[in-house]
Amino acid sequence: MAEWMDRLAGMIGVNPWTVHAFLILLGAQLVDFVYRRFMNRIARLAERSVNLWDDALVYAGKRPISVLIWGQGLLMAARVVAPHTEVILFSPDLLAMTQQLLLVFNATWLLFRLVTGFEEAYVHLQQERDRGIDLTTVSVLARIVRIAVVLTGVLTILSILNIPISGLLAAGGVGGIAIGLAARDLLANFFGGLTVFMDRPFGVGDWVRSPDRDIEGVVHKIGWRVTTIIKFDRRPMYVPNATFTTITVENPSRMTHRRINEHIGVRYDDFAAVRAIVDEIRAMLQQREDIATDQTLMVHFDRFGASSLDIMVYCFTRTTVWAEYHAVREDVLLTIGEIIERHGAEIAFPTRTLKIDAVPPEPAGLEDGQ
Repeated sequence: MAEWMDRLAGMIGVNPWTVHAFLILLGAQLVDFVYRRFMNRIARLAERSVNLWDDALVYAGKRPISVLIWGQGLLMAARVVAPHTEVILFSPDLLAMTQQLLLVFNATWLLFRLVTGFEEAYVHLQQERDRGIDLTTVSVLARIVRIAVVLTGVLTILSILNIPISGLLAAGGVGGIAIGLAARDLLANFFGGLTVFMDRPFGVGDWVRSPDRDIEGVVHKIGWRVTTIIKFDRRPMYVPNATFTTITVENPSRMTHRRINEHIGVRYDDFAAVRAIVDEIRAMLQQREDIATDQTLMVHFDRFGASSLDIMVYCFTRTTVWAEYHAVREDVLLTIGEIIERHGAEIAFPTRTLKIDAVPPEPAGLEDGQ
């Protein structure tokens, strides 16, 4: 092989090591071409499969390994050229360090893309199965893993470059104190967002409200600094994440039932029919499929009101959807009105009775017209 390259170099009038380096680069290009064709074939097969994890593997390995092939080819060619030149870039120590940096960089890049591919595949798979997953949590976990991969790669590269990490960490600690004092609100919002991600009091799409602040709407996005809430009048509200560590947050989206709590008054003249009305309303609610009979259900004569006999109706609907709840509540109230009418009674409204005991006599000695 060496004699053949020597003869070829003599024929074209160049040094043999030049031909050797050129053939190495040509071989790297050929290997990269074969690898790309192979990966394109694998990618087409992966697209046809039901499993999405193979798509993530193809996405992760396609570009980093191609760069690794070219990088190794360049380094091998540089080692051939190194004995014949005094350029410092071709020194053995520098080439060995460059090879280590190339391997670490490509490994970090591959893992970064692998996490991204797995994230996309998982989200797509869960959406196809109609599972109610919290996309924000999945995105945050993937982001944390990617940050860990990048930090590991950076620390490894610093170690290869013989940069003392301890001194860097000490300098970073002093700088971190200064930055922390200058950006307390930013850090508070960051850790507030981290608390939201860990405790998960709400997720994207949830209806939230706070009795402590004028905050109510649907969560649109949970960021590292602020949470975007779309109010019911469609105005966006940007709430700093630190706020959620100091206020009470209600999440009506996670309720299991919705409550109907009404007081319905009938006239005092209809007192004789109250017991029958109460019994029929109770039976009606117990027979309805849209009323949760396994929850508290109470229908009782509650009090003697100022101008009515008040009947308490307390129950829960099975649905938690706002529009469906109001439809059920409307039908329940109309049915109660029909029951009251069926018993010959009437729903009371505020009235006032003026009672006069006696008419005072006219003064004596007064004649008509005086």
